[in-house]
Formats: sequence, C-alpha cells, structure tokens
Amino acid sequence: MVPSDDDPSSTAVRHTVVIWVVLLGLIIGAFATTVIALNSSVYSAGGFVNSYLVALQRHDLAGALATPGVLGTTTASSELLTPAALGEIDDVSITSDVDQGGGLHYVSYTATLDGSPGGGTFQVQQGANRFGVFSTWSFIQSPMSVLRITPLHDANFAANGVEVTAKSGPSIAAAYQVLTPGVFTLTHDSGYLTATPTTAVVTAPGSTVAASLDIQASPRFVSEVQKEVDAFLDDCTKQQVLFPTGCPFGQELSNRVESVPAWSMSRYPEVTIEPGSDLGTWVVPKAQGAAHLKVDVRSLFDGTLSTFDEDVQFALTWVMTLSGDRIDIQAQ
Repeated sequence: MVPSDDDPSSTAVRHTVVIWVVLLGLIIGAFATTVIALNSSVYSAGGFVNSYLVALQRHDLAGALATPGVLGTTTASSELLTPAALGEIDDVSITSDVDQGGGLHYVSYTATLDGSPGGGTFQVQQGANRFGVFSTWSFIQSPMSVLRITPLHDANFAANGVEVTAKSGPSIAAAYQVLTPGVFTLTHDSGYLTATPTTAVVTAPGSTVAASLDIQASPRFVSEVQKEVDAFLDDCTKQQVLFPTGCPFGQELSNRVESVPAWSMSRYPEVTIEPGSDLGTWVVPKAQGAAHLKVDVRSLFDGTLSTFDEDVQFALTWVMTLSGDRIDIQAQ
C-alpha cells in the first residue's frame, strides 16, 4: 500500500528533509560568508602584509623569514638577521590595499619605528587558492634589504645591541641583510674607543641603505695617554744632558757648558688623539709643550760666565695601536 499524503509518517519525512535542506543551506551560507570574510581580512593582501609586519613586531624572525617572497642574498652577511637586531616596531596599521588588476596589489602601511613614525608600500601578488577557497599571496619585491655599514677607524660595532666585527676591516663598507621595515642604531663603546650613536632607517623593500659610524678616541683613551706623556717627559727631564736621548726636546748652545744641564717641565702638551693614516693606528699629532733648561755657559769669545735659563719649545707626536686593554706607543 502506498502511503497517502495525509499519512503522518510521510509528513514527518518531508519535514525532516526540509529541516536538513535548510540546515545544509545555512551551513553552506555560513561557510561561504566565513570564506568571504577571511579572504577580505586574514587572507587578503592587506592581511598577508599585516601578518609579516606583526611577526617583525614580535621579533619572530623565523615567521618573518618564512613569509612567501622573503628572499635573501648571498652578497650580504646574515649576521644582523637575529631577533635582537630587528629593532622596535609598534602600532602597525594597514592604510590602503589597492588592486592593480591581475592579482597585483599595492599594500601601504604605517608603523612606529623605534619611537618615530614610519611607513611604506609593498607589492604583493595573489597565488593559487589554498584548499581551493582561501587566497594566498607572495611579495613581488622581497622585503629583504641591504644595510651597508662603514665602521670608521675600527672594525667593531654594535647594531641594536648585536656585536659585529666587520670582516672587511675598519673604514670599509660591509653589507648586511636586514628585513624591511627596520631601524638600526649603530654604536661603539670599547673603553678606549667610542662613537656617537647613529641610526639607519630602512623602509623600502629591496633597497640598499648606507650608514657610517665615526669611531673616535674615548676620554679614557685620552686620559691614559696624557698620563703616559707626562710620565715620559718627566723621565726626560732627569737626563742631565743638552739633548736627552729619545726625547722631543733639546738645546744647542754655541758656548762652553760649565755646569750640569737641569731640565724641568714648564708646560706639558695637551693630548688630543686622531685616527692615524694607517688603518688601526691612532696619533697624538704634534702636541705643543715647553721644557725649561738651566745651565751655566762660558763665552768662547770673551770668557764671561752666564746662565742659560729659558723655556725650550717642542712638539710631540706619538703613533699608537690598541691590543685589547694595552696601548702600544711609538714616538715619532
């Protein structure tokens, strides 16, 4: 027997089918809505760039490097590709996402870079959908940039606190891979040497930014050498001769010496230290001083006795090299 339309069992089946159809429609609709929402946010071009920037903000170096399109170069060192060297990035915000057609998007952002406002634009290309529904993206221009650092007069420096020794040596530019955006504070403080910190800002993907750090003698270096100079000159004054051996001063006399020459210091040179012409050397350049000589002399012309009692001007030049905490000095 075929159940009639009024059969309660037929009515129940129809109701069940309708309910499942409605539920299936709701599920499909919710899934489609979710896909659309995710593709316009997390899986959008802007979401892709934001994820990369947030990785930098968290100092998640591995996550940033794993972002599609982040490609390194073999022509620059990777020594600054460390979490500590990434610097401070805050307040990341995607400001525009412009569809250029053909899956190409220009995504602009703003951020606070080490306390200062900054921003830039990335070019990203849409790829094949993940699971057939979610958009994928890749950087067209890798955000890996190159920072060319010239540490003047010494090969050692720090970038955002990361200690580096330039393999090219002092006063020669060395190339380092860095991620964009980034702010890099270059410093040097090794006791005898110091530098005023300098900041390099990298905001353009694939760019090359040059920076130099002027490393100079520290106050401690100058003070230590001043002590050495003063002690050296004091030793020179102990030599009872007209021309103390190995010393920067002396006095020629045309008359006959009748007493022991007595030297004393009238004015010690004021030490300044400059980088030398040879890499790795430091120079005290022609520091002016005065020694005093007192000696009795007899005239070869008429035999009269007199006293030479005068200041003798001189200039002192030293060349120095540093070996750890030791200062090696060579008088010129």
